[in-house]
Amino acid sequence: MGELQVFEYMREHQYEQVVYFYDKPTGLKGITVIHNTTLGPALGGTRIWDYATEEEALVDCLRLARGMTYKSAAAGLNLGGGKTVLIGDAGQLKSEAYFRALGRFVQSLNGRYITAEDVNTSTRDMSYVAMETDHVVGLEGKSGNPSPITALGVFNAVKAGLQHKFGSPEVENHTFAVQGAGQTGYYLIGYLLEAGARKVYFTEINPRHIERMQQEHPEVEFVKPEDIFGLEVDVLSPCALGGALNDRTIPQIKAPVVCGSANNVLLDEERDGKALKDRGIVFCPDFVANAGGIINVYHELHGYVRERVVAETGKIYDRMLEILAIADAQGISSQEAAKVFAKQRIEAVRQLHSTYIPR
Repeated sequence: MGELQVFEYMREHQYEQVVYFYDKPTGLKGITVIHNTTLGPALGGTRIWDYATEEEALVDCLRLARGMTYKSAAAGLNLGGGKTVLIGDAGQLKSEAYFRALGRFVQSLNGRYITAEDVNTSTRDMSYVAMETDHVVGLEGKSGNPSPITALGVFNAVKAGLQHKFGSPEVENHTFAVQGAGQTGYYLIGYLLEAGARKVYFTEINPRHIERMQQEHPEVEFVKPEDIFGLEVDVLSPCALGGALNDRTIPQIKAPVVCGSANNVLLDEERDGKALKDRGIVFCPDFVANAGGIINVYHELHGYVRERVVAETGKIYDRMLEILAIADAQGISSQEAAKVFAKQRIEAVRQLHSTYIPR
């Protein structure tokens, strides 16, 4: 995406705001995108990644922010979608001053955007952000690390996928392949084992995460990253970075159900969603499956009660079944059905906003 095309892309996909920011003393360099605030303030995490180019960072942030809009809408939350990407090597950049500088930039948006942890950031990092702004969630001592609840939501979505494909949501006697075992994938594997999964395979590129899994769950079998897509299992769960499902990996898939936590897991939503549909693979759209994380931090804004969060996350099962049924009934991909599901709610509320009510 060239610079001259950014406004056209924003117009086409209804983005509201793109903000570039830089802090010389700390080396903070990033982009915040606010996609849509019809339902409420934009919420989305902050990730640090050593992008090859600024354009790559922008494209990633744009896609992630739009995904957050759909995720919040489909989850029934009064939130819009946003995202922040910070460019550089997390190991060299992270410090208290670095995240406090981020907090000042978040504060400058005056509540239109709320941030949280994401890839290569933590609840501790967010505590530094919170020293400069109130517009941050997922803090230590509050809702905390969202990964366990995110994984619980994915687990419920997996059961919906099993119900849709096999006629039963039971995990017992089924086999699973999980790509990524650092955060959400790690907890998902725990839920699968607890529910009686017959066999679980995993892949991971971080040696520490591999060692942890092998020590805690020696029955879970490690496979090379390049082999995970071709395993003959019942469910494939991509829980790493986005774009994992593409024209190279989809032809390898032998699993009849694909359901994971990775955001924007389809490299090309239209092409790859259709490719999965054409192969008869039940695909559980990621922004519905992984909504447990945003449900978790949303409740922090309104008084955190874990039992309520768990109950709300459990609704992902019925929501996913409804979306898969819509896809079948309309002959469209489940990705397209999920977007229709989310957009209907946004449009209904937008029409309400068209009527001015004095306050």
